[in-house]
Amino acid sequence: MADTNAARLRKLQPLQAAQVADALLRLATVEAITGLGRSTIYAKLKTPENQFPQPVRIGTRCTRWRAGDVTAWVAAQVAAAK
Repeated sequence: MADTNAARLRKLQPLQAAQVADALLRLATVEAITGLGRSTIYAKLKTPENQFPQPVRIGTRCTRWRAGDVTAWVAAQVAAAK
């Protein structure tokens, strides 16, 4: 288990990447920014009302999220909670 966590941490982008609106974020980085897990993110993507920003497909097995979309979604969640 520890090896799996160490491998995920090595793949984590610096969270400062989220400050660049057009940066493409890995799933692990999106998880860290939002506090959501992988399965929750993908479940929100499948809802008809698009509860989460759609990813950008940059290959057959490569999905990334625009940092601006993710940070805007987080801001909207915070605003809705007030």
